[in-house]
Amino acid sequence: MPTPPAPDGGSLGAMTILVTGARGKIARSLVHRLLEGGHDVRAAGRDPSAASLPPGVEVVAADLADPGTLGPALKGARKVFAYADRGGLDGFARAAAEAGAEHIVLLSAVGASASSADPIARMHSAAERAVAASGVPWTFLRAGGFASNTLQWAGTIRAAGVVRDPFPESRSAPVHEADVAAVALAVLTGTGRHGGTPVLTGPETLTRRRQAELIGEALGRRLGFEIQDLDEYRRDLARWGPPEVAEALVRHAADAVHAPLPPTGAVEEITGRPARTFAAWARDHRGDFA
Repeated sequence: MPTPPAPDGGSLGAMTILVTGARGKIARSLVHRLLEGGHDVRAAGRDPSAASLPPGVEVVAADLADPGTLGPALKGARKVFAYADRGGLDGFARAAAEAGAEHIVLLSAVGASASSADPIARMHSAAERAVAASGVPWTFLRAGGFASNTLQWAGTIRAAGVVRDPFPESRSAPVHEADVAAVALAVLTGTGRHGGTPVLTGPETLTRRRQAELIGEALGRRLGFEIQDLDEYRRDLARWGPPEVAEALVRHAADAVHAPLPPTGAVEEITGRPARTFAAWARDHRGDFA
């Protein structure tokens, strides 16, 4: 599998950077950072009117799984930030190559593999293969668990001051969405070291119980923790996709009790600053839980 060329270190000059998934937390953070750096930014999504992006951002409608919608989004875009899509990225990747894109930064996932039993890993592997086959230089950001996954607890925290989860001892090194955006910024603009498939995590491994405690500390109150019924948990996960996706998330949480993904130093290596802690993420998002 080819790796992208190293940045030339010179000025990129005027160019448009396309950020897809405009409503996502990472995309919004990246858009703000690109604007602050004086870059021309175009944001694309299926419903761009709901993205609530700042002035100065060109916002267009585009569906990565429908190449017929991509022309206005890709026109003149030299650099692209993209998400994996359940509908596949084959058409998008070909369209990006035809439009003259010079680099695609794909948000992928740890464990991306065509042979995985995990449908999420297979989806990200398919996205990586499509981008690699396009011939456009690429970087695949393989993210571990996102700190923002704990937003699923917000309803019960607001209503009763309680976290309900079946896996209190499941461990992970959750990554702040701002760190993923900072890595994408560094790679897209050439200020950070390019890497083929860096694995992005937070700086420390924490149990879900400890993550709940840190959210409570950010709120200034102690939160309860209740062991959730597993079938109820599966129903809560239904919003993420079909039952096989929910089952994959259950297996991942169970496996992470004894074999969590260890923290990596990729965020600091690429951006030059340490990854943000989960405690910092909780403080940044206290309004979501209050």
